[in-house]
Amino acid sequence: MIVRHGLQRWRYYGIAGLICLLCAACSAGETPTSRSSSSAAPPAYGDTLVEGTIGEASTLIPILASDSASHGVAGLIYNGLIKYDKDLKIVGDLAESYQVSPDGLTIFFKLRKNVTWHDGKPFTSRDVLYTYRIIIDPKTPTAYSEDFKQVAAVTTPDSHTVVVRYAKPYAPALASWAAAILPSHLLEGQDITRSPLARKPVGTGPFRFAEWVAGQKIVLEANKAYFEGRPYLDRYVFRLIPDTSTMYMELKAGGIDQMGLTPVQFARQTDTPRFKAAFNKYRYPSNGYLYLGYNLRHPLFKDVRVRRAMTAAINKDELIQGVLFGMGQKANGPMIPGRWAHNPNVKDIPFDPAYARQLLSEAGWEPGRDGVLQKDGKPLRFTILTNQGNQQRLMTAQIIQQRLKQVGVDVRIRIVEWAAFLKEFIDKGNFEVVLLAWMTSQDPDMYDIWHSSKTKPGELNFIGYNNPEVDRLLEKGRSTFDIEKRKKAYYRIQDILAEEQPYTFLYVPDNLPVVSSRIHGIEPAPAGIGHNLIRWYVPKQEQRY
Repeated sequence: MIVRHGLQRWRYYGIAGLICLLCAACSAGETPTSRSSSSAAPPAYGDTLVEGTIGEASTLIPILASDSASHGVAGLIYNGLIKYDKDLKIVGDLAESYQVSPDGLTIFFKLRKNVTWHDGKPFTSRDVLYTYRIIIDPKTPTAYSEDFKQVAAVTTPDSHTVVVRYAKPYAPALASWAAAILPSHLLEGQDITRSPLARKPVGTGPFRFAEWVAGQKIVLEANKAYFEGRPYLDRYVFRLIPDTSTMYMELKAGGIDQMGLTPVQFARQTDTPRFKAAFNKYRYPSNGYLYLGYNLRHPLFKDVRVRRAMTAAINKDELIQGVLFGMGQKANGPMIPGRWAHNPNVKDIPFDPAYARQLLSEAGWEPGRDGVLQKDGKPLRFTILTNQGNQQRLMTAQIIQQRLKQVGVDVRIRIVEWAAFLKEFIDKGNFEVVLLAWMTSQDPDMYDIWHSSKTKPGELNFIGYNNPEVDRLLEKGRSTFDIEKRKKAYYRIQDILAEEQPYTFLYVPDNLPVVSSRIHGIEPAPAGIGHNLIRWYVPKQEQRY
């Protein structure tokens, strides 16, 4: 899947089947910067973990959500047929086992028999079949249908067997079945867009929905009948705090137990004996990148020279040092450095203000009286739109604003609350430039973001990018299991995007989660720190709630 990140974003939650534009604990991981949370204290049931989040969920029906705030909550309520383990290897989830045919065109899933929905009804293959059908239904407003449109047929020989057949090779096939499976007995025959499950979900996951207080919190309770064993924590609370500075004060005051630190918080505000005794910090590379996205329907950004000039005028090293305190790396395309599909030879546009001025001059923009370039009597002016509560993005926008001013571009910055940001601006194409992030999955397929067929309202190619060669390469990259052929296709896509600059790819930040030291059982791994959440616990003598 893919998900927008008010915090970050892309094919992410749990596995390469979710795309998110927007999280803290579910990324490729390394080791903590301070002492581990492991302890000799024996595991105990009880207590509550409160996580701070700057964005409120939009819906808790995962196929209808494209933001990470929603998927962060839904990821604890629902399961897919498969998932990634701590080492980023695909393993069974609701499927106790699976088998892929030698030609890669058929997947046989054997479902677990001890799984029940949170309302006590049994989970069966009927639920998988319903989920498949509702995702591909043209009337369902989902951004995730493309993976399942590649399926030729889904059959259910019995209540615990699912057979998926493809007409042609589809590389992300297995990973796509990490998508959340929905309860057919509560949704069949209904309009899913009007279902009460959007606010009161029923899943199979480790936590059950308990309460949603709009604008304040979402409360989940431990699923005592969870098939992998009930979580040690009794409750998991997502507390909405739309500002990272306020959230950090709440962390120190004990109002929350977990959040994603900003780089300045991580580097300068948490290096005290008192903080280190109360919390554990972790640092590892994220799966996402921050970018400026240009609305290609806007007359100004139809000229590639203008887009290239914007990139040339921005000092990415300055952003990494000034905003991230060095805790990140430059992005030069949609592939994270170090991944097998990343093109190490892509020709990124270097910081060069003189080249930026030259490109703008070639595009017909000439100096005006006030230092702002003009063309046909109109100033070179636009607004960067980003979401409320993310100080890191605001700082990035401000530095970019100053750099573009030096080449004659008048940039305004507008901050919008997350839900309105998506609904009123992004989904409607009502913007000039956006500052956002994508979170990426392990599979490099990025069809939903860059293919020209994905530009309708609510879909993920909201900038309106259209390149027939990229369309063809995206289709080629997902239609073969040959890694070298896929690599060749994705390398070429990165070259084209570097030339055309529909985004200015800015940087890949490090993930910087912090968790209260009373939470034990955390095991950093390549999948981050959240992979074993059901094994997190608070020793009896340290329980607070």
